[in-house]
Amino acid sequence: MDFNNKTVLITGASRGIGKAIALKLASAGANIVIAAKSIAEDGRLGGTIYSAAAEVEAAGGKALAVYCDIRDEKLIQDTMEKTVAAFGGLDMVINNASAINISNTGNTEPKRYDLMFDINVRGTFMVVRYAYPLLKKSSNPHILTLSPPLNFDMKWFTPHLAYTLTKYNMSLMSAAWAEEFKKDGIASNSLWPATMIATAAVKNILGGEKLFQISRKPDIVADAAFYILGKNAGGTTGNHFIDEDVLRGEGIRDFDSYSVTPGGPLQRDLFL
Repeated sequence: MDFNNKTVLITGASRGIGKAIALKLASAGANIVIAAKSIAEDGRLGGTIYSAAAEVEAAGGKALAVYCDIRDEKLIQDTMEKTVAAFGGLDMVINNASAINISNTGNTEPKRYDLMFDINVRGTFMVVRYAYPLLKKSSNPHILTLSPPLNFDMKWFTPHLAYTLTKYNMSLMSAAWAEEFKKDGIASNSLWPATMIATAAVKNILGGEKLFQISRKPDIVADAAFYILGKNAGGTTGNHFIDEDVLRGEGIRDFDSYSVTPGGPLQRDLFL
């Protein structure tokens, strides 16, 4: 798993799962482009692109902190140009940035609907669109999208239709890119956690301390991403991975160390 001199662009990497993946890959020698819009700290969520960059460098990698709101394609283009200027190219893209609003149709405000579609769907698409010419030049290019396997049980639609549609759009794009970019040797896969992940958003916005305590640390997703991205791109594409399954494939059976409360109950994630 040699990530030395590999350049990885991670959207939304200033905190949470994105930052955990950044630190894991940095510890293996990767160059990390932290593409996010957090330049001032949000008290509820914590972290900025600059604090994340400092942690990446402390972990052993090189960091480039770039202000990038993926709703703006000009900022995406600028991010690609800065990536090439700093590191000479791009090897991997991790589509982590995502907006969430758990509400049914009647309670989904238009601005929240637009935000989710602009970030989760349009933003993810545009990041890959502008990364594609750079990824074609890599010796082992990967696209990894943080989105779920496609499960069409209506219980995943009726409580939060708009959010489900955006996350499934991300998964459909991931699958489509695997076919579209096969000729270029670019892998495209999705990754989703088996349980809720203990992030500041879960604790301070979605579910409070109770949900936080029955979640796993972001490290489990980071470790799974590490193994996926370390594979040969030509032979690892078109998958909707679950973090537990990836780790089991690597011979890991004990996940207790990933739990916020070792030995305690765990909340399954959405869509599973």
